[in-house]
Amino acid sequence: MHPILFSLLKHLAKLILWKQHPIIIAVTGSVGKTSTKEAILAVLKKKYSVRATVENYNNEIGVPLTIIGATSGGRNPLRWLWVCIKAIGYGLLPLPYPRVLIIEMGADKPGDIKYLTQIAPAQIGIVTAISDTPAHLQAFSDVKALAAEKLVMLRHLTKSDIAIVNLDDEFISAAQASLSAKTITISATQPADVAAVEIDYSKDPMKLAYDPKVAGTRFKVKYIGSTVPVFIPGAVGKPTVYSALFAIACGLQLGINLVDIVSALQHYHGPNGRLRLLPGKQHSVILDDTYNSSPAAAREALRILHELKTPGRRIAVLGVMAELGNSAKRSHAAIGKYLAGLEIDLLVTIGNEGDWIAEAATDNGFNPDMIHHYASAQAAAGNVAALLQPDDIILVKGSQVARLEKVVRACLEDESIASDVLVRQYGKWAKL
Repeated sequence: MHPILFSLLKHLAKLILWKQHPIIIAVTGSVGKTSTKEAILAVLKKKYSVRATVENYNNEIGVPLTIIGATSGGRNPLRWLWVCIKAIGYGLLPLPYPRVLIIEMGADKPGDIKYLTQIAPAQIGIVTAISDTPAHLQAFSDVKALAAEKLVMLRHLTKSDIAIVNLDDEFISAAQASLSAKTITISATQPADVAAVEIDYSKDPMKLAYDPKVAGTRFKVKYIGSTVPVFIPGAVGKPTVYSALFAIACGLQLGINLVDIVSALQHYHGPNGRLRLLPGKQHSVILDDTYNSSPAAAREALRILHELKTPGRRIAVLGVMAELGNSAKRSHAAIGKYLAGLEIDLLVTIGNEGDWIAEAATDNGFNPDMIHHYASAQAAAGNVAALLQPDDIILVKGSQVARLEKVVRACLEDESIASDVLVRQYGKWAKL
């Protein structure tokens, strides 16, 4: 895309913010950005007019478009002209505009977060977590370099702003003392300003998938002497808890009562493809985590599979974790080794990288007779569905290039719900 368009969008976005003065909540991190954004949206929309980043609009083009409230013009000059006209209108005229913007910010290379915060300086900043074996490592020398990039989000905040700090992440908690902003801490493992205790999601996964109205992730949130039960329907695991904690902290800082926040979270079920429990063939349960993958996220998903209770089998379907650079083979092998130490009965690997997972799992004691390998999601889909038995729990996890939602579709009890519950069921994705 032409540099002139980048510059034009940047300045138009800044013009709108100068005119409209919305509250900006900015979210970045190695994992959990989208889930956190969606949880915050679920909480704030009960009180405020809110706009949040859609799809993958979290870069130097997507952030200005989010501020403008427009979609990409693609290769059509007239559509870009309309985007500019719309932006000028919001930047110069007293038109209705959202009171709150929830902006997801990605970092593919050094300098990205600084550029995006220059466009949209936040009043509330969040870094969800910084993976110790991160995704998107190709552009960074090591995890410390990635951490430094992500933490620009919190370091740009002023004394009048708020940083919501995840105490359970060593990089983020270590940075807390050096921040200029007021800090609000969250944790799922230790005392914090907003803390989760008594987390429970593992007792009855069959009920979780087949009766989402009454089952999901439950925990209690502690805040200034109050303890309130929280229920998130249809999604499981600590990532869901952290997304909720960030949303609770945001809501509290924007004047929403804790009880009202917890009530709003009952309508948040987590985005598609992110640790969602779905009913599968043969009365099995699918743990759909196909939106994307990284080493840290894959380990967490496998840990959740290991902890879920079932009289049936636990099956892991694993594909590529993309954008890991020189650490790709080592990272995939580490997942295989980790899996071998868990209570998992059957492993299905997909793609060339799947061979590294399978080899490491075998080397660390996993039964090679319980491993199936397929070249692609298309090749695996029908075969994996045929493996399912009553009470099986099947985790499906991989980066978006693996397109493992095709495996999930084949395993669904009712494929007619696919467009509502799976990722990438629209536009160009649906044709691939």
